[in-house]
Amino acid sequence: MGSGEPVKSPIEKLNPLTKMLAIFCLGLATLIYPNSWLGLGIVIVLFGVAGIAHILTSFAKTIFGFGIPISLMLFFIQGLYSPKNKTIIADLGFAKLGEEGLLYAAKIVITLLVFLATFYIMNQTTYAGKMVAALTRSGINPQVGYLILASLNVVPQMHRRLDIIKEAQEARGVETTGGLWARLKAYVPLMGPVVMSSLTDAQERGMTLETRGFANTNVKRTSYIEVTTSKADTYLRAGLIIFLVAVIIISIWMRWAQ
Repeated sequence: MGSGEPVKSPIEKLNPLTKMLAIFCLGLATLIYPNSWLGLGIVIVLFGVAGIAHILTSFAKTIFGFGIPISLMLFFIQGLYSPKNKTIIADLGFAKLGEEGLLYAAKIVITLLVFLATFYIMNQTTYAGKMVAALTRSGINPQVGYLILASLNVVPQMHRRLDIIKEAQEARGVETTGGLWARLKAYVPLMGPVVMSSLTDAQERGMTLETRGFANTNVKRTSYIEVTTSKADTYLRAGLIIFLVAVIIISIWMRWAQ
């Protein structure tokens, strides 16, 4: 490893399929568990994982930026107007605040946060090409893998192109700063070139792949990106599956015991 190459965190070194399995197992476990306490514990653990991956600041901004407004909205709707409400906590006059609605809202919020948190960590610590290479190696059609890669790259590509066109417009004297109305007037004309250039890039990329025989099936495909499965991946996958099975069994027992 060269001196200028950044050191990868343990999360980045994991196989992308391991991270996808974590999204499925942790999200499904939170969804199945009867209350929100398990999901809350998972979210706290994921904050630690984000710290290990060196993305704690952006992770916290995303989680709180999504969690606070969605929590307020769901607590208001479910807490006051849920048909599940039987135990009244407070009478506000125009509506009654129910315990069941609040608990149901908390369950929804925590489940969404677990899915969001795990997906965010995977997205921030996984190179898109490595993810597609791992999916292709697992047996997925290369054309499907390309569609996934193209979908993941379309927004960053459009954002980069928008910055380039914006800088070009500023060099020509077009005002792109100021108030909301000034920015709106500046950005609307930019959307046409951005969309057209993106469509042109997609067409050129498709023609390039076709001329290189991307659709051929009777060939052995190779990849510049090497994806390996380490012992850490094996142990973590086994642990995630065991965790999910244990949560399913405990959840069934808790519902049966009620």
